[in-house]
Amino acid sequence: MDKIASKQDNVVIKKYANRRLYDTETSAYITLEDLCDRVKAGRNFTVVDAKTGQDLTRQVLTQIIFEQEIKGFQILPTSFLRSVIRFYDDKMHDVLQHYLDASMVTFLGNQERMQGMVGKAIDGFAPFNPLEELTRQNVALFEKTMQMFNPFGGMFGSKEEEKVAEEPQKKRAKR
Repeated sequence: MDKIASKQDNVVIKKYANRRLYDTETSAYITLEDLCDRVKAGRNFTVVDAKTGQDLTRQVLTQIIFEQEIKGFQILPTSFLRSVIRFYDDKMHDVLQHYLDASMVTFLGNQERMQGMVGKAIDGFAPFNPLEELTRQNVALFEKTMQMFNPFGGMFGSKEEEKVAEEPQKKRAKR
């Protein structure tokens, strides 16, 4: 996901000892929620300790995930979290990091392809057209039935309405 934004779009966020976050681009204090929105929008940023300059981006991103999980947006299964914790002391933790990153890139690519395919499929599909036609036929049939009870007969009905009403009867007769 870091590959989405270019290096020049990388905004520096300073984190102060009082846990406040300062956006150097807008010269304003921001919240974790603001950073969460930036991640969702694909904007890149780096969080640094205001005093030492230490990179705190990973810790802040983890904190954002923690906050989202508390709010009820639970994406990470408990078994997955336990497995990740077990890898912290494992010699394979570097491999897991690269594997998870590659898996997420693949997942996002597949998601975009699926959305594109669904979009194309929906563009050519109009589910209400058959319903509209059926409704038109039913109304025409109803009007024809009502004309049977009209003392003036079919004097006021149009020829087009009669054709539409007769089509379903012809189709049934073919079966």
